[in-house]
Amino acid sequence: MIESMQKIDLNFLKELGIERENSGVSTGANWFKGEGGMLESFSPVDGQLIGKVSVASEGEYENLVGKSLEAFKTWRTWPAPKRGEVVRQIGNELRAKKEALGRLVSYEMGKSLQEGYGEVQEMIDICDFAVGLSRQLYGLTIQSERPNHRMFEQWHPLGVVGVISAFNFPVAVWSWNSMLAWVCGDVCIWKPSEKTPLCSVACQNIVNKVFKENDVPEGVSCIVNGDYKVGELLTGDKRVPLISATGSIRMGKKVAAAVGSRLGKSLLELGGNNAIIVTPEADLDMTLVGTVFGAVGTCGQRCTSTRRLIIHESIYDKVKEALVSAYGQLKIGNPLDENNHVGPLIDIDAVKIYSAALEAVKEQGGMILVEGGVEEGEGYESGCYVKPAIAEVTNDLQIVQDETFAPILYLMKYSTLEEAIEMQNGVVQGLSSAIMTTNMREMERFLSAAGSDCGIANVNIGTSGAEIGGAFGGEKETGGGRESGSDAWKVYMRRQTNTVNYGDELPLAQGIQFDL
Repeated sequence: MIESMQKIDLNFLKELGIERENSGVSTGANWFKGEGGMLESFSPVDGQLIGKVSVASEGEYENLVGKSLEAFKTWRTWPAPKRGEVVRQIGNELRAKKEALGRLVSYEMGKSLQEGYGEVQEMIDICDFAVGLSRQLYGLTIQSERPNHRMFEQWHPLGVVGVISAFNFPVAVWSWNSMLAWVCGDVCIWKPSEKTPLCSVACQNIVNKVFKENDVPEGVSCIVNGDYKVGELLTGDKRVPLISATGSIRMGKKVAAAVGSRLGKSLLELGGNNAIIVTPEADLDMTLVGTVFGAVGTCGQRCTSTRRLIIHESIYDKVKEALVSAYGQLKIGNPLDENNHVGPLIDIDAVKIYSAALEAVKEQGGMILVEGGVEEGEGYESGCYVKPAIAEVTNDLQIVQDETFAPILYLMKYSTLEEAIEMQNGVVQGLSSAIMTTNMREMERFLSAAGSDCGIANVNIGTSGAEIGGAFGGEKETGGGRESGSDAWKVYMRRQTNTVNYGDELPLAQGIQFDL
């Protein structure tokens, strides 16, 4: 049972500068009351209206782009370590606001409080990563075939980076993009999810404070709240060379088409249909924890959530029984209460999709092992709380092939590892994957070129919970983008090859003779 609205302490809203009505348009130095209407943010926790956020009009969007373009002219000239110092201070401010911002993420989005804190920690971690990166941004020196010539590569900032984020990670994904883009010398325009607008206002308030203290030019960090129409302005704008978009495959295809038509660059983080392969030599205790968290964490609304469990036939019944027992112990309720395991779905529409998916499982020949359903009664008045479900299926069912953003776990059997890998790869999505085994040969086959075709392939951990040190993203219809760690910074910059002739003659490449 969850607490009533009266028992939820909302002081964190005041600490983050969240009012009942909020401006939704900002150039990093000033807030503007958008003329495009108002977004209302209702908490899935208790159904209450948290606040309203104004929406950007087309004219206000144009103003922001103009500010961004002007800011870029100055920001790109700041030494990268100086830009990194600003990001370091943002990280410190996030540390000071971690408690409040984590609570807002949990209350507005519905994920558990621990996951809310974890998301803010990801922001802090990417700030630390970006600070170190600001003293690197390495190019290459290349041996020239011509005498008395030096050839090298260097990297320059792109310009304006558009960031379109999704509701399920309302603050972290923006930070993965913006912190790296800023140390690279880019400026950012952020179009947040219309389902979690208050989180964006809170983040911009934090950034505005740090930017003001460091005399950062107005326009380096812009925010434009609104619906898909605002997103279309951004994706169709040839002045924005890179669009980083997180969301559904359907949305990603539209973004890719719009950006591609103007020969812009896209960084796409789209759907996942993630599987764990459980072999006879798996540690079953470890498997249970990894699977349950992966399947029910964030109420199944992570792009890396575990959707499919591919179990060897010799241990299938044992694993199934353990999972059914574990699901019977799950506590569903207010995510701000840390005794609960599962919070709500984001809204009523998500509940309808969840219910339709369970019906589709039955219609297509699957068998429900752990019944789902919508929670009702005291504490569940928002109508967004559902029961995590388990279904026994085959991999070829259409509902299994599709991603359902909800806590539904599909179980299926395999007999050989090759068959299991084929099943794991047999979907259009290619984000995250895992194998549970203590057998080195099974592990290496899973990680080989003939193994998982996903951007993330784990051994003895689940599909969910990536660290910022590694580049995050997936293949196939997941979009091919990479964010966060490793060398993901390169997508925010343009590569330039330079050749310097310091000799007295002008020899041509490939030995070409051209005499005058």
